[in-house]
Amino acid sequence: MFDYESLKLIWWLIIGILLIGFAVTDGMDMGVGGLLPFVAKDDTERRVVINTIAAHWDGNQVWLITVGASFFAAWPLVYGTAFSGFYFAMMLTLFCLFLRPMGFDYRSKIDSPKWRYNWDKALFVGSIVPPLVFGIAFGNLLQGIPFSFDELMRVTNTGSFFALFNPFALLSGIVSVSMILMHGGTWLSMRTDEHVAARSAKAAQIFAAVLVVSFALAGVMIATSIDGYIIQSAIDTQGYAQPTTKIVTTATGAWLNNFNSMPILWSLPATGLVMAIIAGLLARFKPGGLAFTASALSITGVILTMGVSMFPFIMPSSSTPNHSLTLWDSVSSEGTLNLMLIVVAIFLPLILCYTIWCYSKMWRTVTRSEIEKNTHSAY
Repeated sequence: MFDYESLKLIWWLIIGILLIGFAVTDGMDMGVGGLLPFVAKDDTERRVVINTIAAHWDGNQVWLITVGASFFAAWPLVYGTAFSGFYFAMMLTLFCLFLRPMGFDYRSKIDSPKWRYNWDKALFVGSIVPPLVFGIAFGNLLQGIPFSFDELMRVTNTGSFFALFNPFALLSGIVSVSMILMHGGTWLSMRTDEHVAARSAKAAQIFAAVLVVSFALAGVMIATSIDGYIIQSAIDTQGYAQPTTKIVTTATGAWLNNFNSMPILWSLPATGLVMAIIAGLLARFKPGGLAFTASALSITGVILTMGVSMFPFIMPSSSTPNHSLTLWDSVSSEGTLNLMLIVVAIFLPLILCYTIWCYSKMWRTVTRSEIEKNTHSAY
């Protein structure tokens, strides 16, 4: 089908698309869960909030599974090295994600305020911690992960769990959390009415402002105090993947080189900032579709900014820069990439069509009266 070099680039684009799909869909669910304690003041309002995503949250979470499977299939070396460096962070995320299906399914099984309040807390934790961890992980990727390979390509990671929580990584976590809370707020302002919609619109405006400030500050830090990575030697993309044979140097502000060499790429961070501002401004207006669309475009701009700034690196090494993993030298075989491309070409359009169909068929504004009339069937 495609030559090996083209396949490597195609899979970089595919995984980027899958990450955006995950952030826009499941990020919306997590944003709703994160806003649950703040935009709903009683049990009925909390059920209103939960039922806006009740029909979609489990389907949206498939995007996360798809991203993980794609990493494993296309970038097995990245997958294995990431587990080495982020093991405890990944386990924390996994256990928090366990809380979400249990919270959705068990919350309304017992008519007990204490029971429901505890599950509400579980939903909040399960919705806030994963995007926070993801943001911190991406912040550490931009700074480099302390790993290296021996002569048998066995990875050694010299970092620690607590070292992940450095100032820039925490700022990246704020970017991630504010991004999904803004997105959840625009969703709720569109899918609810009266007081919940008003509070959600206000929350969307607040977190849109937080996103703009934190994203801009992160950009300033990348330009002035964060070392980027530069490949100095040529890479043989026709041979076997060998990530330890290249020469890599670092320089402050080097993550901006791709933007400076192709100025049109500056439209990506501009999209992240401008669309967040627009989402905040439009959140108060019904029906809210434009605010939600602007929020989704802002998320897309933020993720693409991250991907383009690091290109072609996937996981830089701060301890041994020459061992950094790139999209050229950490991929599966040509046959595997071709086979997986066929699978994606068949099933990704099916998933998208089914998702669109589900949203169109189940679209409605969830109201307080609806929940009160269906106390035994609604979440």
